[in-house]
Amino acid sequence: MDWLYGIPVLGVLAQLVAYLVEVFPGMGPIVLGLATPIALGALCGILNERSGVVNIGIEGMMLTSAFVSFLVAGLAAGALGSQAGPVFGATLALLIGVLAGIATGVLVSLLHAWLSISIRADQIISGTIINIAALGITGYLNRLIISGNPRLGAGTFRSFSPPDFLTDIPIVGWILNMFLAKGPIAMSVIVLVIVVQVLLFRSRWGLRTRAVGEHPRAAETVGIDVIVMRYRNVLIGGVFAGLAGAFLTLESNSSFQNGMTAGRGFIALACVIFGRWTPVGAFGAALLFASSDALGIAVQLRPPRAEFGELAAIVAAIPVEIYSALPYIVTLIVLAGVVGRSTAPAAVGQPYEKESRT
Repeated sequence: MDWLYGIPVLGVLAQLVAYLVEVFPGMGPIVLGLATPIALGALCGILNERSGVVNIGIEGMMLTSAFVSFLVAGLAAGALGSQAGPVFGATLALLIGVLAGIATGVLVSLLHAWLSISIRADQIISGTIINIAALGITGYLNRLIISGNPRLGAGTFRSFSPPDFLTDIPIVGWILNMFLAKGPIAMSVIVLVIVVQVLLFRSRWGLRTRAVGEHPRAAETVGIDVIVMRYRNVLIGGVFAGLAGAFLTLESNSSFQNGMTAGRGFIALACVIFGRWTPVGAFGAALLFASSDALGIAVQLRPPRAEFGELAAIVAAIPVEIYSALPYIVTLIVLAGVVGRSTAPAAVGQPYEKESRT
């Protein structure tokens, strides 16, 4: 391979590919963990926008759900104890926390639905209000309630340890390890993506959802209640946003920090666009963005060795902050290439008012 590495520019690219092939199989579970909240947020955005409602408040929904999940699980652990169960180390407190996070996501989604569908307020403004309010309220309540109670918490779900005969399978073993060596919420993502994909394009509900997002007036003429359908899908989307928030504090971390969503809700919106408003496409985009984040972790934990030649020197010369910003840089690059080529549902963002009966 020395002859290939010695070619200008192309040699560095070959070194990068070889480095990625070496480190990424071991980073599989990390990639899925980073992709989980993004993919769940993208599912929320898809259900909203496929039914005609823009939702840029996913970030705020996830953050609020993360806070409530942690707080409720911590209070439940204090009242009920934290005896770990045999499956994923699940406790009753953790399960209650997940349910609380989902309920919070649905409630915040209900607010967005009321403002966007019933009040017919500007949907971008509604989502912005949710993001700003979530950041301020959770930050204040975190300082008021959680920061003063360092013992508050319920722990996290344990990751599953797949058997060696699966992870040692050539070529596909690391992929199986990526999807199996995680906790229950992360493991459920691929199932949720497939289920929503099938239902959205192979069911009556999916056909009606796409109809109200493309041509609501025509949908109403064939008996579809556009308002009810939009409400229903926005609330279902809230389930996914709530689950993403619960993942952040009950599976990925065992604590809550101010602004811990760190832009994942906005990256989820980019995944919706890049994935052309399909669950499978959005999940693939989430894995792409998570891989760029994992690359930043890899170069800090396992930087390229000297045998990789010029790549080792280049990686060492790049400031650490660049690697931290890599997911957002990739998001901008992807959106710059996709915008104009990906067609959104025709009626997305357009308020709908039923025709009056005369």
